[in-house]
Amino acid sequence: MLIALAMFYHETNADEFNDIVDQLFISIDKNTAPGCSVGVIENGKLVHEAGYGLANMELGVPLDGSHLHRVASVSKQFTAMAVHLLAEDGKIELNEDIRTYLPALREYGATVTINSMLGHISGMADYDYVTDGDNLAQNLGLNIQSAAGGPFRLGNEDYLSIDEFYDVVKKIPLAHPPNQQYQYSNLAYFLLSMLVEEVSGQSLRDYTDERIFQPLGMSRSFFSDKPTEIVVNRASGYRPAKEGYEIDMTNLFWVGDGGLHTSIEDMVKWDQNFYAPSIGQNPAALIRQFNTPNSDFDSGRGGLYANGQHIRNENGRLRHSHSGGWLGTSTYYARYPEDRFSVIIFCNDVSQNPEFYVDKIAEAYFQN
Repeated sequence: MLIALAMFYHETNADEFNDIVDQLFISIDKNTAPGCSVGVIENGKLVHEAGYGLANMELGVPLDGSHLHRVASVSKQFTAMAVHLLAEDGKIELNEDIRTYLPALREYGATVTINSMLGHISGMADYDYVTDGDNLAQNLGLNIQSAAGGPFRLGNEDYLSIDEFYDVVKKIPLAHPPNQQYQYSNLAYFLLSMLVEEVSGQSLRDYTDERIFQPLGMSRSFFSDKPTEIVVNRASGYRPAKEGYEIDMTNLFWVGDGGLHTSIEDMVKWDQNFYAPSIGQNPAALIRQFNTPNSDFDSGRGGLYANGQHIRNENGRLRHSHSGGWLGTSTYYARYPEDRFSVIIFCNDVSQNPEFYVDKIAEAYFQN
């Protein structure tokens, strides 16, 4: 259901805007298919909140914008904020070698700073070094196998605990020397979660709850690190099958690179912390640093990367954004800081393209 648009800046065109947004999702059958939760924020207000499709196909529960979604790599900016809070507290130095704090990591033969990991210029590898990858994992001597025999499968077939996964990642060498190029690394952000745990004495889940979610009033947000826990009001994950859809949910519950569960309404509170910052010892200085790119390396499409945010110009407007994709989830969060406008798309169908929806919604908004 749509939220009243009385505060919508382009008030005279509010109905037209709503119709355009609705039409974008018209192909999603509300009775037979999963879909997307959608939020549009203007000047701190949630001016459009809607659900298109089903949150749970087995029970026929419709998405209504209120459901919790696993947001995949949109999680990275929350991990990055946790790291920056540790730095602000003087517990770590962002330009220090990660092995200073995680000495169990292999010797990389070069200094790999925390800042380089935050900005994906650390040279660290990605998941292809964990799975088969043309026998890459076996050649590295990781010897990680599926319980059913053969190489380990990242997805919903095999399982590793956080500690077991950490034991694997400790051994993985760099893919290339640090500080030479931008190369996206989920493994780096997983290791940042272990950094938070080692330095703070708390899991990433507990640390972010205490330092980020509770202070911001994000009462329904958490890093899900317990594979058997019940998540109330969760949108289940799906993918297309030969006929209809099939369940698509992960067995892997390490966090840092992903794992955050949150809602549209909680994301509004996170969004507003960029304009009226309230967390940290010096919130304004903290958010300025957080929005500062980690390097000058192009992260794609002429943009830079800042702590879980791609920063670039889209159609002449500054945009901070990040996508997320994993089993049963496809997400996108885009913030236009100079316009105080944001779009959140959380889909529980991996075949959806949330960035497309963000682009079209922004286009409709800025043309009105």
